[in-house]
Amino acid sequence: MKDKYLTVTALTKYIKRKIDTDPHLKNIWLKGEISNFKHHSRGHMYLTIKDDQTRLQAVMFAGNNRSLKFYPENGMNVLIRGEISVFETYGQYQLYIQQMEPDGIGALYLAFEQLKEKLHKLGYFDPVHKKEIPLYPKHIGVITSPTGAAVRDIITTIKRRYPIAAITVIPALVQGPNAAASIQQAIETANKKELFDVLIAGRGGGSIEELWSFNEEIVAKAIFESQIPVISAVGHETDITISDYVADLRAPTPTGAAEMAVPSQFDLKERVFSLNRSLGREMKRQIIDHKKHINRIEQSYAFRYPEQLLKQKEQELDRFVEMMLKAANQNMKQQALAFSNLNSRLLAQHPKKQIEQYQKDLFQLMRQQTSNMTQILDKKKQLVLNTIEKLTLLNPLEIMKRGFAIPYTYQGEIIKSVEQLNEEDKIKVNLQDGILNCEIINVEGKYDERNE
Repeated sequence: MKDKYLTVTALTKYIKRKIDTDPHLKNIWLKGEISNFKHHSRGHMYLTIKDDQTRLQAVMFAGNNRSLKFYPENGMNVLIRGEISVFETYGQYQLYIQQMEPDGIGALYLAFEQLKEKLHKLGYFDPVHKKEIPLYPKHIGVITSPTGAAVRDIITTIKRRYPIAAITVIPALVQGPNAAASIQQAIETANKKELFDVLIAGRGGGSIEELWSFNEEIVAKAIFESQIPVISAVGHETDITISDYVADLRAPTPTGAAEMAVPSQFDLKERVFSLNRSLGREMKRQIIDHKKHINRIEQSYAFRYPEQLLKQKEQELDRFVEMMLKAANQNMKQQALAFSNLNSRLLAQHPKKQIEQYQKDLFQLMRQQTSNMTQILDKKKQLVLNTIEKLTLLNPLEIMKRGFAIPYTYQGEIIKSVEQLNEEDKIKVNLQDGILNCEIINVEGKYDERNE
């Protein structure tokens, strides 16, 4: 009879086998709202998919959720593809998610907005971190695919505008699953070389999926941490990537990036010509001004009559010498008078008299201190004698000298009352000069006049 009963494990395995062999449950498409979302430390995602009436436990293992372009959150509506199976430990069926994307919004767009918000909070877009692009770069690093059209446009534009600049192409993948890591490595390599004044990172146009490597966090972090200024040149003017926000300068196209990276040689030549013309005009003006100044000097009195001017200057020199000697004598007299006054004041304030007075005061204080100390010692001596006399009166030994004794029990307690003793008890009696060992023969109470 007992063979008819199944174990819980056997029933669960049977149900799991039935569900696992049902082809309708192997490829399930669901839509619902995420709740109870938990991202485990091992990478697995545990969540509940619910609608207005019911809910379903679900799990998305790390191997599947690594390809997600967005991060799931509670309350998010999603579209899911997966399969139904039974989790034997708890005996419940659940959904094993294989693919997931937001419902009503593209996964890539949501991932873009999530990363944009995250990096914005971290300060990656703050203008305070933007580095200035050098005006006249000597060496330019170009991070892109070496076979794409973008690299040809960049090199052609730089050579046409500023041919003296050196160009180094740093090859990188710009499309595909390994593109982000390749771009990150190229930026870090360029910084380690310490050869470049500016970097151009980008590629030609394409779909959002093709440009996605420039929306990866590792690329944004590499651009942000680069010590070399970075110009972002991704796609067309309407294409905006995370790299554009983080870069020190955003160019609408690769060609535009080349134009922003270097000045135009034609503009520079025109500026040199303009400066040359301005310099020529300024030099001519200064030459004319100096000629006029020389003519004025030639027509001046000093130039035509130098001997008279020299004699006049000698007379002025003699006058200045006399004034200087007179001022020096006057100053010496004033200094001598001031010295005499100071000497008189010093003699009047000579410290000898003050020292003698201070010595007299010191001797007087010493005598007074000696007298005070003698009085204090006498008082203290008398106080000590009085205290000794009082202690002597209270000393039990002194009392015992007058004929008194102190009785003790054999346990060492002082006997204060007859109630402590009985007949034949042995006691000790301390006298001044020894101890008596005694035995109680009789115990009598205190004399009471009322009992007579």
